[in-house]
Amino acid sequence: MKTISVISPAYNEVENVRECHNRLRNIFAEKLPEYRLEHIFADNASTDGTVEILREIAAADPNVKVILNSRNFGPFRSLFNGLRYATGDAVVVFMPVDMQDPPELIPEFVRHWEQGIEVVAGARASREETWLLRACRSVFYNIVNSLSDFELTPNVGEFQLIDRKVWEAVMSHDDHYPYVRGIIASVGFKRLIVPYTWAARKRGLSKNNIPRLVDQALNGIFSFTNAPMRFCIYTGFALACACVVYAIFTAISFLLFPSAAPRGTATIIVSLFFLSGLQLAFIGMLGEYVTSIHSQVRRRPLVVERERINVEPPDASTQ
Repeated sequence: MKTISVISPAYNEVENVRECHNRLRNIFAEKLPEYRLEHIFADNASTDGTVEILREIAAADPNVKVILNSRNFGPFRSLFNGLRYATGDAVVVFMPVDMQDPPELIPEFVRHWEQGIEVVAGARASREETWLLRACRSVFYNIVNSLSDFELTPNVGEFQLIDRKVWEAVMSHDDHYPYVRGIIASVGFKRLIVPYTWAARKRGLSKNNIPRLVDQALNGIFSFTNAPMRFCIYTGFALACACVVYAIFTAISFLLFPSAAPRGTATIIVSLFFLSGLQLAFIGMLGEYVTSIHSQVRRRPLVVERERINVEPPDASTQ
């Protein structure tokens, strides 16, 4: 019997974790009876009773594994750490406990996988968001895809089923802040996109907000492209050319029309503040890379675990 591992990160999801487990278990019992479900919950130090419910679920079902983090390490680190414990022949990378990504798609994912597709990725065909957020998302994907050597498919998140060999390639990455969808896209393999409708959250509050979305976008850009540094180079070159042209124009104006030539006080003030702001922005971009390098070379643990339930330590090769 083949095993399908499913990873479900959780943080203060007391209203959803039991329903998520029951729904997945029923789907496997009805539509995937020839497969064993390994359901791995990665809890990010919930404070609302989620942990107590996870203990009850794990006590009743030995196929449920629970990792309890010592504090909230963020969704990406917690998800990647949960992936380390997957032992299945195929792995559903991310099954949200709010089930906005529908678990009913998993049987279809498995069928495609059995036909030889190594990465079956769900793509949100429709989603409820403002035009501004949609525009920002479009800009992000355009930046990443235009300046990286692989394609990050728009509207594809971590709701993907990957083959065991893909899992091994993903786990070989040693990243202090793993951008999981980017890592999966970067390793390649045979890929299929399955569109679906993103369901509305029925219970509980979403943990995503604008600062967190911006942080995730910046992580994706700085992890997989050199777009910010290229932008600095192009902008600096363009400004240098503009300054040369302006200097020539000013010199000619002074020689031909000395009385009409600008004396330059206002120009100097504007240029000084403009260039100072530009330099600060560029130093900030450079600082993002330096901070990322600093965090990587310190080799701090990705996640500190407080407790494991129904789970053995991960293989040393995935540490």
